[in-house]
Amino acid sequence: MSTNAEKVTELRERGNECMRASNYAEAVLHYSHAIKLDSSSPQLYSNRSYGFLKLQHFYHALEDANEAIRLDPNWAKGYFRKAEVEFATKHYEDALESYRCASQLQKDATLLECILRANKEMMRQNKVDQQTPWVAAGIGLILGVLVVVGDAVLADEPMLTHPVLQSIITIVFSVLGLMLGYCYRWYIKNQRKALLEPPIDLLGDGESKEGAAEGEEKAPEENAQEETRSHTRYSKAQARYRYKKGKS
Repeated sequence: MSTNAEKVTELRERGNECMRASNYAEAVLHYSHAIKLDSSSPQLYSNRSYGFLKLQHFYHALEDANEAIRLDPNWAKGYFRKAEVEFATKHYEDALESYRCASQLQKDATLLECILRANKEMMRQNKVDQQTPWVAAGIGLILGVLVVVGDAVLADEPMLTHPVLQSIITIVFSVLGLMLGYCYRWYIKNQRKALLEPPIDLLGDGESKEGAAEGEEKAPEENAQEETRSHTRYSKAQARYRYKKGKS
């Protein structure tokens, strides 16, 4: 076994130990170092995907799962990792499809249970999505009726005495409730999508996933060059300042 392969095995084992100890961030670091040495291993991407999932870094977890699938399309574990991320982010329809792909490649009772679970959650989610606007419309209708009844019972001089006006008030409240229900459903769906969107690059330097995970630092030569350039700029500025003050 080559030295490089031994190092990869060692890093993978360290990562596995960290995962068992629930040190997920450290596990991701070990897997990332191993991937730098061997970027052709779907197992490493699968392991790191699981680590990212535990850290709730869903975008990176899905990216690694997709890479594992790309490297070995006939390996069920890659599709399983992808399904787990999709299930965790409530993309149940996508998760169901991924679980099915994994089950087609490997017959396993656990995968069948996952398929049933994803199908159940998908049906529940679809039902809730369909009912949400109408439930909100019903609440709006009840509020409209309460307004009409409250005006008739509590007001000294009721303003909503005409049946047509009363009907209009209840309909308006019901329509407002329906619109709010649709808005809420749209908001919830966008929240699900946002879980799988790329994280904001706060550094603004396009740093890669591996670099961010490993906390890579610039080489000493690069730091020295930057310090030299910074020192040179400072010296010129200082020289101009001294010249203006008549000290040069």
